[in-house]
Amino acid sequence: MSPDATHAARNNAAWCDAVCAAHGQRGERVESHWRSGAPMPPRYPNLVTLSPAVAPVMAAVEELVRARPSASWGVKDSFAVLPLERAGFHVLFMAEWIVRAPGRTAPGVPCIRIHTDDGLAAWETAWGESAGEARVFLPPLLRRSEITFLARADGTGAISAGVVANRSDGVVGVSNVFGAPGARRECLDAVAALHPDLPLVGYETGTALAEARAHGFRSLGALTVWLRTP
Repeated sequence: MSPDATHAARNNAAWCDAVCAAHGQRGERVESHWRSGAPMPPRYPNLVTLSPAVAPVMAAVEELVRARPSASWGVKDSFAVLPLERAGFHVLFMAEWIVRAPGRTAPGVPCIRIHTDDGLAAWETAWGESAGEARVFLPPLLRRSEITFLARADGTGAISAGVVANRSDGVVGVSNVFGAPGARRECLDAVAALHPDLPLVGYETGTALAEARAHGFRSLGALTVWLRTP
């Protein structure tokens, strides 16, 4: 299988749904999109498109606008086709879906799998993007066989890099990658070693996108993340 942007979008929607469920909320998935009418954690959208179809997604967006899931909420336009300005959104950022073929692994990759809540809390602290906010990654995520949190420790034993791997639809999504470039690469290689027969997918922008390309990823297409604020 050669993954395309649809595979990457579906995988990302599955990850968003898992995060949503860990917070005790429900999401729903139809052919054109995944969505949740509940408040989502920061940096997680209430809707992810799964196809380039515009009409059914705009109808779903309009329903969410009326429902007001939270003061600020987002839409991940997986194919960069939605005219969301007219619904009161602005572009938060643009990025590219990426894929890396199976087989690029390094022997003895020094990463560990997170198994405990204390370990997960330490992983999120090292990730750093939720500092001062409620936790994003909760213990129910550790009980899902398709999800793996990996960490790279420095010489003192502190977590210096990490990644989340999410297996679905014949691919493995990699997200929330953090750390210095070399350590990030080791984390990605550790994911590849865990799933040697599956391609890795995700999305990046800016310098992280250039780094991903240097590590064997190629682009699958553009996406846009939109934000609606009061």
